[in-house]
Amino acid sequence: MAGIYFHIPFCKQACHYCDFHFSTSKKYKDEIINSMLKELELQKEYLGRQTIETIYFGGGTPSILTAQEIQAFIDRVIHLHPVASGAEISMETNPDDLTPQQVKELKTTDINRFSIGIQSFFEEDLKWMNRAHNAKEADSAVKRVQDAGFENITLDLIYGYPLLTDQKWKANLDKTHELNVPHISAYSMTVESKTALAHFIKKGKQPEMNDNQSAEQFLFLIEQLKEWGYEHYETSNFAKPNQYSRHNTNYWRGVSYLGIGPSAHSFNGEARKWNIANNAKYLESLLLDKIPAEMEILTQNNRVNEYIMTSLRTMWGMDLSKIDRDFGSGYSTEIEKSAEEFLDKGWIIKKDPNTLVLTDAGMLFSDHIASELFIDEERK
Repeated sequence: MAGIYFHIPFCKQACHYCDFHFSTSKKYKDEIINSMLKELELQKEYLGRQTIETIYFGGGTPSILTAQEIQAFIDRVIHLHPVASGAEISMETNPDDLTPQQVKELKTTDINRFSIGIQSFFEEDLKWMNRAHNAKEADSAVKRVQDAGFENITLDLIYGYPLLTDQKWKANLDKTHELNVPHISAYSMTVESKTALAHFIKKGKQPEMNDNQSAEQFLFLIEQLKEWGYEHYETSNFAKPNQYSRHNTNYWRGVSYLGIGPSAHSFNGEARKWNIANNAKYLESLLLDKIPAEMEILTQNNRVNEYIMTSLRTMWGMDLSKIDRDFGSGYSTEIEKSAEEFLDKGWIIKKDPNTLVLTDAGMLFSDHIASELFIDEERK
C-alpha cells in the first residue's frame, strides 16, 4: 500500500505564522494544475505499482480549487495506479471556502474526508493570525459539511499563543466537542524564521511565545480529549477509536508516498526527494518534461533514526524487535541503553519488553528524546 499527496500552492492570504510554500496570486493556477497532472504521469512508476490506499490534498489551500479540478486529479490517479476499494481521499479546507454551493459540488467528487482549518472559534484570535475566515464561518462550515452527509472530519486547532487564555482554550475544545467530530489535530504555535509573526516579534510588535503556556495547554488538551473518548495516537493528533488519519498514520509508519506539486516531498523507503518550492521554476521544468527535485539516499543509520523519530510520536511506540528485524541486530541494544535516563525520568515507559512509548510528559520533549536516541551517523 502507498499514498499520494498533492500540494496545492495557492492561498487567499498569508497567515502570519505559516511558512508552507504558497502564492496568494492564482494567475498561473491552470498552468500549475496541468503541470501537476503531467508530473503525476511522469512519476507513475515511482511507487512500483503499489496499490494506492490514501490520496491527500494539502497546501496551501486545496479548497480554492473547484470540485471539477479536484476530481480531475483523482481520476488521473485512478487511471495511472491501482487504487484500493474504500481508499481514504482527504482534502484540507478553509471554512470560508465551504459555501453551500461548494459543499454541494464536492459531494459529487470522491473526496470522503475533510480537514477543516478552524484554528480558533474566537474572532480576535483569527484576526491576529490573519486567517481568511471569521468565527461564524468556523462554526457554520463544520455543520454544513456534516449536514451534507460527510462524517469523516478532522478540525485543526492552535494553542500556545499570547491571546489564548486557558479559559479560551477550554472554550475552543468545548466547542469542538459540541460539534462531535471524530478527529482533532492540535498544534502549538511555533515561530518560523521567515514568517510575518517572526518579523513582528523581532520588531517588538508581538510578544514571544510562552513555552510554559504551551506545555500547560498541551497537557490540558490531552486530559480533556481522553476524557471525551479520544485516543492520543500521535503527538498532535487525537481520534475516536479506529478513526485515525490513514494517510498521516502511514507517514509515521514509513509507508511509501509520492508527492506531486511545488515543494512536495516523496519517500520510497530508501530515499527522500523534494520538489523545488518555486512555482515559476516548477512550471519551467515540467514544460521540458523534467521534475525539479532534489534527492537524498538514506543510509542504514538514517533509516533507523527516521523510524525512531516517527514511531516515538505515536501511541504504538518504537518496536525494538522491528528495528533488529528490518535494520540488523545491535541497534536495539544501543537504543535501549540511551533510553535509560528517560525511563528513569518517566518520559518513556516499556509497553512490553520490546516496545518503548512516550508518556504524556515525554511528549513535551519528543524531539529532544528522539535526537538523544539517534544512531551516530559515523557508526558502522
